[in-house]
Amino acid sequence: MNKRFRLAAAVSAVALAVAACGEAPDEEGGDGTATGDGGGDFTACMVSDQGGINDKSFNETSYNGLVLAQEEGIIPEPKFAESQSDADYGPNVDAMVQDDCGLIVTVGFLLADATREAAEANPEEQFAIVDFQYVDETGAPAPIDNVKPLVFNTHEAAFLAGYASASYSKTGIVGTWGGAKIPTVTIFMDGFYDGVQYHNEQKGTQVQVLGWDKATQEGQFVGDFANTGLARQISDNLISQGADVLHPVAGPLAESAAIAAQAAGDVAVVWADSDGFESAPDYGDVILTSVLKGMDQAVLAATQEAADDAFTNEPFVGTLENGGVGIAPFHDFDAEISQETKDELAQIQEQIISGELVVESDAAFS
Repeated sequence: MNKRFRLAAAVSAVALAVAACGEAPDEEGGDGTATGDGGGDFTACMVSDQGGINDKSFNETSYNGLVLAQEEGIIPEPKFAESQSDADYGPNVDAMVQDDCGLIVTVGFLLADATREAAEANPEEQFAIVDFQYVDETGAPAPIDNVKPLVFNTHEAAFLAGYASASYSKTGIVGTWGGAKIPTVTIFMDGFYDGVQYHNEQKGTQVQVLGWDKATQEGQFVGDFANTGLARQISDNLISQGADVLHPVAGPLAESAAIAAQAAGDVAVVWADSDGFESAPDYGDVILTSVLKGMDQAVLAATQEAADDAFTNEPFVGTLENGGVGIAPFHDFDAEISQETKDELAQIQEQIISGELVVESDAAFS
């Protein structure tokens, strides 16, 4: 009999091979755009969301896909434009169009409108957008001919992270909060929430989740991905209420939660998007695990496809089954997670992949 959990969005996988992070270019043009070395006919470009390509999270992981493409000889040095605010999205995308890019990768839900406008105005140009799929008024997919969505069912992986967090918690209280209240953020929070509830059901525990109410879809949000002061305040407040695990879903603002955890002591953090132990080593001592999105591999594959003149607008959907999402190793916390819990996580992952355990989300992609 299928076990069914209602999630509003998230992702997971116990084992995901994640490519090593490449270094971003050191030099930029005055407008924030770095130029490639012109070493090939086909070029690829990226427009970041706020936080830039060194955010230790989704922008950087996505950019690493272009770095990998360069290392494999598919493209010369990639070009990029960093967005500092919403006002930069349209101009940055337009600048990449004018730069004769073979593929323009835009990163994040907030770039959806700018990407659509540029794609419709330039039907000969090829785009890929990370973390967004266009839909119509009924919620059905509404593909754009020259835009390839790169999306991830992160509720599967966040479910595993929530289960692991509930098993680890000493206080019986965990917390989560987000940057902006958008589907690609709340999907993590929903999956995390339901993973905790599943642990409670299976193990007879009563671990509470602060910062997010899945039923009402209300919770704690900064409102953007830049306000480090408010991010720290939210983290401190959750810790003061007893949370000894925090799951921030806020790109670069996750550092604020890690700093709060280090200051408090005995508080762990579940990172999002990349393996925080590797991408943010200054905070490795408090990172329990990370919910991974294989954005680098998805960007690499899309770039190869476009370079081979085989571009399609068919979405890439990352799942536990195809390795597009997962959770990172426990690293410094490995000895504190019992073998029993590790075995349970492996079993849960297999049940999700097989369909025996069905995790659902209003923001899931198909």
